[in-house]
Amino acid sequence: MNVFVGAVAADHINKTAAEGDTANMATAVWSSACAILKTELGDDKFGSWIAPARLKRSRGGALVVVTPTGLARDWIRRYAWRRIGELWTQNDPERRALDLKSRLEFEGEDGEDDTSVRASLSVVPEAADGPAVKPATGAATTPSQAGVALNVEVVFDSAKTPARVAGLQERFTFDTFVTGPSNEFAVLVAKRVAAWSDGCFNPVFFHGPYGFGKTHLLNAIAWEAGRQRPDKKIVYLTAERFTSTFVKALMDRAAPGFKDDLRTADLLLVDDVQFIGGKRTSEEELFHTLAALMSEGRRVVFSSDRPANALAELDGRLRSHLGAGLVCGIEAADKSLRLGILERKLALLSRDLGIEGQARGDVMQFLSDRFCDSVRELEGALNTLAARAGERLSTLTLDEAQSFLRPHMRGGEKRITVDEIQKVVADYFKLKQADLLSERRTRAVARPRHVAMYLAKQLTTRSYPDIGRRFGGRDHTTVLHAVKRIEELKATEAGLATDLEAITRKLKD
Repeated sequence: MNVFVGAVAADHINKTAAEGDTANMATAVWSSACAILKTELGDDKFGSWIAPARLKRSRGGALVVVTPTGLARDWIRRYAWRRIGELWTQNDPERRALDLKSRLEFEGEDGEDDTSVRASLSVVPEAADGPAVKPATGAATTPSQAGVALNVEVVFDSAKTPARVAGLQERFTFDTFVTGPSNEFAVLVAKRVAAWSDGCFNPVFFHGPYGFGKTHLLNAIAWEAGRQRPDKKIVYLTAERFTSTFVKALMDRAAPGFKDDLRTADLLLVDDVQFIGGKRTSEEELFHTLAALMSEGRRVVFSSDRPANALAELDGRLRSHLGAGLVCGIEAADKSLRLGILERKLALLSRDLGIEGQARGDVMQFLSDRFCDSVRELEGALNTLAARAGERLSTLTLDEAQSFLRPHMRGGEKRITVDEIQKVVADYFKLKQADLLSERRTRAVARPRHVAMYLAKQLTTRSYPDIGRRFGGRDHTTVLHAVKRIEELKATEAGLATDLEAITRKLKD
């Protein structure tokens, strides 16, 4: 097979030499060497280490194989450099010297800035069809050259304006994102990416549970990056969109156009990358796209519901690359952040629906405590409440709010009972459940009893009288007093707020 490939390569090189194009000659030699290396090393090793490398010319005229990282340079030097030297010597009629450097070494020592040379010597080996050389003239590929033009969600480029764009939501900006301790680092990183700040971390990988702001952050990055640099090409895709568009491109024989759309992006954002797992062809394409963009110093951002090392369904090479950049975890929102989100959302709803005033504090507390597993569910509950109550929202009582949301709370979520609350609270404070139902009024018992009553009102749909009956036949005014007392103490005792959060999570687990 190598003899055949070598014969084809030699024929191509001789033809190119006749044209007297030195730059094209070097490109053809490197392309031919890549074709042989791919058959010898296999797709995995070639795709991981050789494919991301680029052949470039320094200011002094030397030809250099440039790798995106020092690790890739060292691997090539150890396992493939001798073979590359042999292939280069055999196929280069001019017997030119060839050097190997990482991108940082090359840029630092040579400062190569001749874009026409770089374009003529930049080779992108394609995963399925072997090495493919970019046009030597450096001209952009037109739709007719690339095949069918694909509908990739390009947010901004030099020919577009920041109008309404498929795939992005206008409400998901940095201005509407509420920051708290659980997400402040991720927001800081997102803003640096959107500002086109120079950084050594690439790709950026956001991960966290569903409904806590990953999609919002990726949308915000796209909008802000486009606002700051409208001359840049920005592409946003969900994993599902990436897969479906790529499959359609293969069926329409328009894969080159799809690849060109992605690999010419200055910033690529892929949301929910975990959904590509198991789709081997799409994984392979995403891996090579990632490698190509990183080798050119372009920015790439991903999001997932889990850390990269937990995405067992993804190809190992892709998983490794995802975890090799800057990893930003987004944790579940704490109580203060959930309340901040509610306040921001309520302000927007009040403006859109013409509602005056704020919801009562106990209603906001109820929403924050009851819908703590997902910001989407929290916002959905508030939407339902605002739609049902209308102008009465500011005067809505806790009982009325619970009544409106009762169908909303009957989903697949675990149903919490007053009995369970009593058991968990008693266990948390090292008491017996019977102590909470007894007549004892010492602080060691009264405070946990008040906590249990408060949580019973927040986490169940029981009325005050009903809760009182379940606490040893107490009057509803006793329960009302307990709920108000805990509300007051939460604002001054940080430890109590921590206790309530911990108990709530135990009940929901």
